[in-house]
Parts: sequence; structure tokens; C-alpha cells
Amino acid sequence: MPIPQNDPKAAYLAQREAIEAAVARVLESGWYILGEEVAGFEREFAAWLGLADAVGVANGTDALVLALRACGVGTGDTVATVSHTAVATVAAIEIVGARPLLLDIDARSCTMDAGALEAALASPPAGPVRAIVPVHLYGHPADLSAIVPLAERHGAALIEDCAQAHGATWEGRRVGGFGDAACFSFYPTKNLGALGDGGMVATRRPEIAERLRMLREYGWRARYVSDIAGMNSRLDELQAAILRVKLTRLDADNARRRAIAAAYDAALAGTGLLAPTRDPRAEHVFHQYVVRAEARDALRDRLKEAGIGTNIHYPVPVHLQPAYAGRVALGPGGLPETERAAREVLSLPMYPQLADAQVAEVAAAIRRLA
Repeated sequence: MPIPQNDPKAAYLAQREAIEAAVARVLESGWYILGEEVAGFEREFAAWLGLADAVGVANGTDALVLALRACGVGTGDTVATVSHTAVATVAAIEIVGARPLLLDIDARSCTMDAGALEAALASPPAGPVRAIVPVHLYGHPADLSAIVPLAERHGAALIEDCAQAHGATWEGRRVGGFGDAACFSFYPTKNLGALGDGGMVATRRPEIAERLRMLREYGWRARYVSDIAGMNSRLDELQAAILRVKLTRLDADNARRRAIAAAYDAALAGTGLLAPTRDPRAEHVFHQYVVRAEARDALRDRLKEAGIGTNIHYPVPVHLQPAYAGRVALGPGGLPETERAAREVLSLPMYPQLADAQVAEVAAAIRRLA
């Protein structure tokens, strides 16, 4: 049987009985929006992160939009982030009326190059930087030891994009607690995935949490009375109940991802392909296992013929996509590493339910075909 690059259904089947019981509990409760399931999941997820607050929202893009707004970012402000990311990161910046400043990535981790950030902050090409959004890409944290002090020194809000890094750590601390706010997506393929859309903003600052709760529901403190201009972005009870179930085994699932990654590492030795690097200060959670290959497209074709599914995260940097090309600001020196990565990256099958035999089959195909 072909081996898919990802399989959200397998995650459901692994906890089918508990998930279906949680869904039945919600259906029988008669309460479907912002009830006890959402409140419970918010408490449990915040505690798992080691933070004071977490606010459930409709999806990961809304999480970024609401975090930016809660941190005071708006029309005309400049927000520094990367171009090698899901387009949602940049789309959210523009939704709040801010201007994205796209920086190059570190060649090893594929996350924000702290040197490029420092240069942009010292001489911003698009005006003073109001906020910084590092993306913890593929499950590997950005260099928070360098980025956090830069944000503090320049008075910029720090909003972590943790959509691909549920459970990753930096110097022993889970990502999500280093900045003013952190944004998570629960899209079905994520390390912690719903059976639909969902998102969360976590924060250690109670005033931001209060503002987030208002912003996600029309700016209400009291029902039907908008104290500030908000929007409708609510995590629903069904998804919250499902996520509460899946959170109980997230650490074990991440450990399984690391075990699969170790098997792939061994298979790549001597093939000429570049395995994902790990900063010794970080713990990677392998949302994706991404190799680098100069002949990426040919390798992908050969793996497909062998029944091995792959994907490319991401084939076109945001600054080269038709909607953004020529109109978004770029950091000093351009984005050469970003453009190189887009030509070389290839995501191998990665999800916790991969059987050992499937992992061995992928490993054998890599050794044979690379």
C-alpha cells in the first residue's frame, strides 16, 4: 500500500473511542459555543505550556490576527517575519493593516535568521518595527536566545508563530512562553490536530488575555455590548472536546515523531541528502521531517513511483507569490537562503501512527533512490 505523507484519519482512529465519547458528550449537553469544553481545553492547554492563559479561536490565522491586535499592532505598523512560511503568517499581518517586512532564514534551521533581524531593526527599510513574528518552522524553534533580547531592546512586541511546534522546547522551556503572545493552529495535520479548524493564542500577560477574549467575540465584556471593535472567532465546543482528548497523548506522539526522525537520520547517512538539523538548545517535535536535495523534484518523482508520499513545505516563498511579489518589503541583503530552501526542501512521511514497517520501507527507499 502507498505510504501517505500525512494521515489525519489515523490520528482519529488511534483514539476513536475516546473522541467519539467526547463528541457525544457535547451533543448531549446542548451547549455548542464557548462552553465548558472550550474553557476546560483553554485551562489544560495553558497548564501544559506552563502559561497563565490560553484563548481558543476559530483557526490559526485568526490566532495571529487577534494576537497582533491584542498587542496593539494596526494600520501602518511594520511587522518583521519570514517569507519561508505558510502564507497565513503574512496574510494575518496584512489583515490587521500592518506591513510585513520579510527576512531571510538561517540555512540550517530554516527559521528566522537573527542576524537578518538585527540588521533590519538597526536600519528598518519599511519604518520602525512594531512587532516580530518568528515562525517555529517544521517543529524546530527559532533562535529565541537572540530574538527575545532584540525585541526587548527595540521595544517590539514578540508574537511566536507556534502553528508547527506544539511541544517544542528552547533551553528546556516549551515555545509559546517567550514573547507577549503565541499562536497555535489545530488544523488536522498539526502535531495537535482537531477534526476541523481551530486555533489558540497563549500568553503570560493577563491584560493581553483579557483583550483577546473581547476581540474574539465582537469586543464584548457584557453580551451584546461592544466595548472595542472585535470579530467573531470562536473555537467551538466539539473541536475543544476532541482536542482535550488528543492533548492527553501529545507528548507520546511527539516522542514517536522523534523516533521516526531518528530512523530517517540513519537512512540518510551517506546518501548526500541533508537531514534536518537540530540546535543543541532545542527539542524538535518534527511536525515535518524535511530533507534538502539539489535534485529535489527528481527524488520526489522516484519516491512517488515507489509508493512513498512526499510534500513540499513550501514551494514558493511568500515574497515571490503573485499576491505579494514586488510589493512587500524585504530585509537587508535580500532572501537568498529562503529562495534556495524553496528549491531544495522535501517533506517525508511523518505522523505518529506510521508503523515500524512503514518507517523501514521509507528508509529503504531513501537509501535506494537518493
